Amino acid sequence: MRLDRRRFIAGSLTSAVAARGALAATPTGGAAAGPTPAPPPSGGGPDPALATWPAVREQFLLDRSHVQMALMLFASHPRPVREAIDRHRRALDENPVLYLEGNFKLDVAAREAAAAYVGGKPDEIALTGNTTTGLALLYGALPLRPQQEILTTTHDHYVTFEALRLRAQRTGAKVRRVPLYAVPEKATEDEIVSNLVKAIGPRTRIVAVTWVHSSTGVKLPIRRMADALGEINRKRPESDRALLCVDGVHAFGVEHESVGDLGCDFLVAGCHKWLFGPRGTGIVWGRADAWKGTSGIIPCFEWTALEAWMHGKKNPDEEVPGGPRTSPGGFQVYEHRWALPEAFQFHERIGKRRIAARIHELGTRCKQGLASIPKVKLHTPMSEALSAGITCFEIDGLKPKEAVERLLARKIVASNSPYLASYVRLTPGILNTPEEVDRAVAEVKALAT
Repeated sequence: MRLDRRRFIAGSLTSAVAARGALAATPTGGAAAGPTPAPPPSGGGPDPALATWPAVREQFLLDRSHVQMALMLFASHPRPVREAIDRHRRALDENPVLYLEGNFKLDVAAREAAAAYVGGKPDEIALTGNTTTGLALLYGALPLRPQQEILTTTHDHYVTFEALRLRAQRTGAKVRRVPLYAVPEKATEDEIVSNLVKAIGPRTRIVAVTWVHSSTGVKLPIRRMADALGEINRKRPESDRALLCVDGVHAFGVEHESVGDLGCDFLVAGCHKWLFGPRGTGIVWGRADAWKGTSGIIPCFEWTALEAWMHGKKNPDEEVPGGPRTSPGGFQVYEHRWALPEAFQFHERIGKRRIAARIHELGTRCKQGLASIPKVKLHTPMSEALSAGITCFEIDGLKPKEAVERLLARKIVASNSPYLASYVRLTPGILNTPEEVDRAVAEVKALAT
């Protein structure tokens, strides 16, 4: 279904459209068609211009006086993303109404780029502002009866707990939390999957998990969890299937698996962390079948929905696919949203598998270095199958926040996890070098001495 977003605001733009032809003909008039958006990632292999890691680093305006080991929190924009944001911002400043009215097609381009990156379809993608908004929209949209249950884990973030608590308040459904592993650094795939299966009850409708835990750095075996749920769901009617919903933000831009590889029903992620996407952007992907029965929380800006409303149809949700109808309407920070294709394309130009290999290589180097320090306790598994880019640890006799402050005084930007059991985090990524990892580990050793 092709959704004509331009027509949504056309009724309020009569006089502007009348003047559009003259402005479109001028170089600085903000032509309605706008610049050609970047093509969706092709997956055709790395770009020779980004064949080395120094070449990748040169795309960023990072402060080189510090070792950046906390970019998992908030990303710097690479050159293609900065330039796309600037291009759209200039055009919006020069001719806001005409440029906006003529370029809603760039929402479609953003969904197409996201779908190509995750391995889904454009109509399966909702565009959001961040992971928090995505989780709230998803859990608010899923069909849930009062007697059904939401299952989550004790390892998840505040945002997941709050989104589920608020959803339960409105529906009468129950939320239950279970641990998937006892000791994070000793966790195994068998332990995680076994604990999940034992926790699934006959009324479990939503299974809310996080792919990579920002509390411990543990990466869940999502494929195996999905397969185990598939066996349980085989005996259930469609309305009682346990839906596997994944907060994927700390694997998004790190791991190379597609949503087909993962086997989950929904994946939520912000784009302004490991992906280096425009700040204030995020996505929700859902299987087409999983979107069935969901409803939007915020009115979408899809012409099909507006047209259904104007013709008196009681349920416009039925007229729009799940991804677009879940995307919040209202005017957005379009210069950032419309720069999303460049972010996905940038990662494809480097190579998703190459990025994953590099982050795991640096992560292993970091973990091995920390594990060799007598007064440092590593809490992230050494196994690449059970970890990604986040490394969590503690220094004997030193509170995490104090350790982060002391590292900053030594020009190492680290972070501490915002949980009751808080740890220091180092998160080396593709903008770091092996030498920077070694320097950060050496400074931790100095603190532990």
